[in-house]
Amino acid sequence: MMNARRSPGAGGFGPTGRFFGPGELRLAVLALIAEQPGHGYQVMTRLADRFNGTYEPSAGSIYPTLQLLEDEGLVRVEPEGGRRVYHATEQGLRVAEGQREEIERLWGRAASRGQWGMFGEPEAAEIVGPALRLVKAAVKTLAHAHRDPRVIEGVLEVFTDARRRIEELDPKRRSS
Repeated sequence: MMNARRSPGAGGFGPTGRFFGPGELRLAVLALIAEQPGHGYQVMTRLADRFNGTYEPSAGSIYPTLQLLEDEGLVRVEPEGGRRVYHATEQGLRVAEGQREEIERLWGRAASRGQWGMFGEPEAAEIVGPALRLVKAAVKTLAHAHRDPRVIEGVLEVFTDARRRIEELDPKRRSS
């Protein structure tokens, strides 16, 4: 599993400070196989896709998890085209259905974490510095304002206007 660089629970990480808490990778893999059978590499790719590339599962985490699911009778292996393709058993489908809320929570975390994947892009470095300086200036101003409602409202107005102006630059918004 991938180590997190944040404190436990921060930014969508699991209770241990890793993205997946105890048993969550097992559940995520089972859910993917319940959705659609696949061989190990396909499962790895589909899991990475859920996280928009911000989490890259390793063979060292996926294959032992697949073996565990097979040992538990939740998946079965069928050889197809020289590969071991994993299919959910009836019991595996029941377990996945019974854990639907937990699975949806995992996918929600994946979606929110995936939104931050763009920070790995080189262009993001040009934006992050000025954005952080803007936030720092706002926090400093608010700290010196002693809860003055006019200052708070002014800072909020600047952020709201900046967000609106940035969103207007979005080509997807302009074309729709």
